[in-house]
Amino acid sequence: MFDAAGEKLGIATLSKGRSILGHMLAFGNESVLDSVQNRIREAASLRRKWFNPDQTNAVRLINAEGDGIPGLIVDAYDDILVMQVSNPGIEKLKSQIAEMLISEWNPKSLFEKSTSFMRRKEGLEEVRAHLYGDSCSETVVLENGLKFSVDVLEGQKTGLFLDQREMRSLIRSLSSGKKVLNCFAYTGGFSISALAGKASHVDSVEVSAKCAPRIEKNLALNGLSGHTFICDDVFDYLKTCDWSHDIVIVDPPAFVKKREDVPRAFRAYKDLNRHCLERMKPGSLLLTCSCSYHVDETLFQNILFRAASEAKRSVRILERHRQAHDHLISIFHPESSYLKSFVLAVS
Repeated sequence: MFDAAGEKLGIATLSKGRSILGHMLAFGNESVLDSVQNRIREAASLRRKWFNPDQTNAVRLINAEGDGIPGLIVDAYDDILVMQVSNPGIEKLKSQIAEMLISEWNPKSLFEKSTSFMRRKEGLEEVRAHLYGDSCSETVVLENGLKFSVDVLEGQKTGLFLDQREMRSLIRSLSSGKKVLNCFAYTGGFSISALAGKASHVDSVEVSAKCAPRIEKNLALNGLSGHTFICDDVFDYLKTCDWSHDIVIVDPPAFVKKREDVPRAFRAYKDLNRHCLERMKPGSLLLTCSCSYHVDETLFQNILFRAASEAKRSVRILERHRQAHDHLISIFHPESSYLKSFVLAVS
């Protein structure tokens, strides 16, 4: 690519007829492979500086545009790497990228789990494959000293929602002596963190019964008790909940995948949060989250304003989302800031 004066800007891959026309993979006179290798080395160096593997060894190694490699996500679960590819340019470089990752990180295993919505939008088929090393996809990792059992191939995303690490740590710090309700619990990340913070009891609500054994395993790994798993649809369960909890956590899956679905998502988020705010006891806390890309922080705060107004409750913001350090956001690509969280004090 060149500017109007004929000066080379860099190298991009173009995808005619797709949602994103082009992806810049190199700038100036740097080659694509040199650019990718340099970005991988820089990203790995930063993670080694930021994380003590004796405390946290599950980290996002490459965060797409945040690390200068659009279309590539790599998560490290101790010595297992999981790679996600979401655009055609990176798809063509997969074998070289795999070699670079193996050389830089020296993993025991490398898997590809390219199943994202963005990949399908780019016209690429889903891929689940073992690329290198041992084929075992289950492991136990550390997060701030807590142990979590992870299935990197069958679990959601790459096995653990690493982007909520800092919010799990926050819940841990707030939970002493508290009764906690964790909605959309998945494999119990928030539940384990709350119990590690000496919560008096945690109720985990999850519609998928398959998550129960994983939560039980995580409880056992950390020597924790005082937990109840409730297999139910969250929206149904909240109609019969006793609302005696001191902390309520609402971290649902994305309610919107396309911009035209935003009005429907607005109503869903508003109704879910209104239902909680109407019934929560005074003095309790609500951690509410949205991972919907098309619902930005301003819109999500407006949704919560509407929910609080309709619930006729006094609500104050105690905390906003704490971005996990390994989920860097490029100043030139603010769109990658998809996850929003608010801790609300309910009067």
